[in-house]
Amino acid sequence: MKAIVLGVGDVVATNTPGESLKTYALGSCVAVILMDPRTRTIGMAHIALPDSGVNADKASRRPGYFADTGIPALLRAMVDRGCSNSRGVMAKLVGGAKVMDQNSIFNIGKRNVLTVKRILWEHGMGSTAEDVGGTISRTVSVDVESGRVVIASAGRGTWEI
Repeated sequence: MKAIVLGVGDVVATNTPGESLKTYALGSCVAVILMDPRTRTIGMAHIALPDSGVNADKASRRPGYFADTGIPALLRAMVDRGCSNSRGVMAKLVGGAKVMDQNSIFNIGKRNVLTVKRILWEHGMGSTAEDVGGTISRTVSVDVESGRVVIASAGRGTWEI
């Protein structure tokens, strides 16, 4: 199986059998995973911050870095792979932890999750499964053929959503 690895701010969609999408070390970042069972297309965005207003230049170069530009970019990538619209597309969320902000000063993880959910809602979608919050870093992968979403965290093993 060929794993396509996403870095922070990346947006990728694929429906090529034998491929999977994977991203590492989700702390406060959120992986937005979209799956269209009709076209067997999967997509992922590695979102770092909720609002592109803090850096419009970065948002134009790496829309996936921000929730408000990354989700529309992910939906466009899904359409480019044959999805007609967001109806019937399943969304899963992973990450949004509080790993370096134990005093909750910035709440980036929580803000990311809330913004992602709001934007998905604006596109007529909601998450069908999620593993968000807490204080652990997560790695997540999703397989084109099976649609399995597998999460791993050091010292905690692996699990699926």
